[in-house]
Amino acid sequence: MAKRDYYDVLGVTRGASDDEIKRAYRQKAKALHPDRNKDNPASEAQFKEVSEAYDALKDPQKKAAYDRFGHAAFENGGGGFHRGGGNPHDFASAFSDVFDDLFGDFMGQRSRAGQRASRGSDLRYNLRLSLEEAYRGRQATITVPSSVACDVCNGTGAEGGAEPIACPTCAGMGKVRAQQGFFTVERTCPTCSGRGQIIKNPCTSCAGAGRVRKDRTLSVNIPAGVETGTRIRLAGEGEAGLRGGPSGDLYIFIEVEQHPIFERDGQNLYCRIPVSITTAALGGEIEAPTLDGGRTRVKVPAGVQSGKQLRLRSKGMPALRGTGAGDLYIELAVETPVNLSQRQKELLREFEGEARDNHPEGQDFFSRVKSFWEGVKGA
Repeated sequence: MAKRDYYDVLGVTRGASDDEIKRAYRQKAKALHPDRNKDNPASEAQFKEVSEAYDALKDPQKKAAYDRFGHAAFENGGGGFHRGGGNPHDFASAFSDVFDDLFGDFMGQRSRAGQRASRGSDLRYNLRLSLEEAYRGRQATITVPSSVACDVCNGTGAEGGAEPIACPTCAGMGKVRAQQGFFTVERTCPTCSGRGQIIKNPCTSCAGAGRVRKDRTLSVNIPAGVETGTRIRLAGEGEAGLRGGPSGDLYIFIEVEQHPIFERDGQNLYCRIPVSITTAALGGEIEAPTLDGGRTRVKVPAGVQSGKQLRLRSKGMPALRGTGAGDLYIELAVETPVNLSQRQKELLREFEGEARDNHPEGQDFFSRVKSFWEGVKGA
């Protein structure tokens, strides 16, 4: 039976680009792989045919020869495939290419450089601030336990700072292959543990790791307006990478402590200030504190009720990103006097007798209660 044209096998035209050929091959190989077609005995032969076609067309020299001479270019040992079937060794090589193309990215086959030098870990530091510090911002000095590059070997892990050499077992690939019948099995190199390099004389200071444990002192600029949960990233200030790899990052998580006077809600501040019955009834002024340490006079309107809020614009927390600031809300709490003298009690009773029409909220409430009771009796 005559061999099918390689381009027809892959389903591409003769003018197809390398990317088109590779894309078509991947689709065919995935669809015809024997593991996915256990109920189709013909899939193995079709899979071999696709692999044979791709092996010829992926190589520029083989492709040029095939375009000129057809299948005759690979007869008599010219291309490694013969009319009577496939050379088992060459087919194993083709299957290895299939394995690389289908699973190489997933298995890390194309990230060998990262196996030799790995990135350092990210670090977290929890920083507690007072509300005043969050309002003003501050320059904080922190001590971070971390791993830093070894000064003795300059982070290489080798004595004297010598460069690592390619692993003789895997030739620097980080993986080794073993032929097991029809399949080529790939596994991590046992000599270099997948790094692709080995160190002949490890540094005695860091035991070949390229980094040592050491506390570091850093100066951190905390911007004004931060709140609990704010995260500040310091790039490259985490743990040093393994054997010269890049350092990780340091993340500072902010926690703002509760304040004895002010309560925060986003950019706004709230302050509860007690006022006397006299001030609430007659009106007047009170002195309110502000978070910057200042004080301001606030006018209390006559007849104010407990819970009334007065707003002081732009006296709240500064915006973390942007301009402006929140507001400060003064909540008035009308305070009932205690420990009254006999004279004060007499004055209050006298006032109560004259204040029958001075409690509009109370009158309205008890009017509604009276209607409720009458409704219950009539039901």
